[in-house]
Amino acid sequence: MTKIQVKRIYEDREKAEGKRILVDRLWPRGVSKEKANLDLWLKEVGPSNDLRKWFQHDSGKFAEFKKRYLSELEEGSQKEALERLKEEVNNKTTLLTAAKEMKYNHVQILKEILEN
Repeated sequence: MTKIQVKRIYEDREKAEGKRILVDRLWPRGVSKEKANLDLWLKEVGPSNDLRKWFQHDSGKFAEFKKRYLSELEEGSQKEALERLKEEVNNKTTLLTAAKEMKYNHVQILKEILEN
């Protein structure tokens, strides 16, 4: 079983992080490409703009958000991006997001998929 770390992109990089993959559809505000220190930005794996705007990190909507997001990941460009993410992940991988809410977001769903 692979162990994936999840972290906000605004936090400093640590040596133990390994490969750093940004999985947000939008580039994080106030972060330069140099400061981000990314190995990969896989924006296509993030939730669609419509789903992201509907959800707005509302914990009460998380169960429905997860259901809709998993459905999105089963088709089209998001499916291809998820397959690429699976290929990129190794035993030292950190998924990065700009979200303030770390418990109820798409990164946790991706982490769950990748670890199983």
